[in-house]
Amino acid sequence: MLQRVDTAVPVELQGATKTYGDTTVLEQIDLELAEGESLVLLGHNGAGKTTLFKLLLGLVRPSAGQVRVFGEDPGTAAAVARRAALGYLPESIAFDEAMTGHELLKFYAGLKGVGGAACSQLLARVGIAEAADRRISTWSKGMRQRLGLAQAMLGSPRILLLDEPTSGLDPVLRSTLYEIVESLRADGVAVLISSHALSEVEAHADRIAILQQGRLLACGTVQALREQAALPVYLRLACTPQMAASIANQFDSRAVVRCVGAQQVEIECAYADKMNLLRDIAGLGDAVLDVDIKVPGLDELYAHFTAQVRA
Repeated sequence: MLQRVDTAVPVELQGATKTYGDTTVLEQIDLELAEGESLVLLGHNGAGKTTLFKLLLGLVRPSAGQVRVFGEDPGTAAAVARRAALGYLPESIAFDEAMTGHELLKFYAGLKGVGGAACSQLLARVGIAEAADRRISTWSKGMRQRLGLAQAMLGSPRILLLDEPTSGLDPVLRSTLYEIVESLRADGVAVLISSHALSEVEAHADRIAILQQGRLLACGTVQALREQAALPVYLRLACTPQMAASIANQFDSRAVVRCVGAQQVEIECAYADKMNLLRDIAGLGDAVLDVDIKVPGLDELYAHFTAQVRA
């Protein structure tokens, strides 16, 4: 079991703003990350995701507002002692290729002030123990990505910052990575993930934060974002022969209804109306053979919120 640092909120940003000259990279960001929570940052390149990570790492200071990691400013000398409680996997990983995997992980353990005894366990946990004594120059991109995850996990961090963590991983290894993330969350680790793989992260996020041009456009659960976006839901009904028109007539006053041939009806409705319509559909009995429900996915929600800014 991992040791808890304290009872402070792991990550808290209040009005966090970062400017470089006349360029505003982040503007008035209010965001929290709770213990054991997985928060996913979405945004195009240049949206401010990497700058937000740098603020949390104490590599840059906010131009205005506050950034707190376990209640402290991460850019102060006092916060340096807490660095072992934070793990970071950058998007672009560059390792000394002349070193073996085990040598490199021990090197990072020394930098972090952590004993090297856990290195072999971490290499096994991310699935590269068999290559630990080979030079990194012989490793694939996916193996290097897993080594990066291992170094981020050194010291049993209480906060894990993952920037595009599945880059270069095949579907099986992506699944393995998220299994590791889920096990860390179960131990109370707060996880912040930046990713472009929208459909992939949807199942692994407690909340989604959408950044665009340095501003936080929306933040909440996928369901909350669906309600906020008010995008339509589509119900596709498979009906008994020649019943489509009759069934469609029962719903055309409450939603947009289309007959798709003699045996299918498509109902376009508001997200808030979905359950009431499904209850009514269930009351049709054997006339309805099947129902397919298509709700807005994360790709559509992301496109919706970012399009509002571009407009």
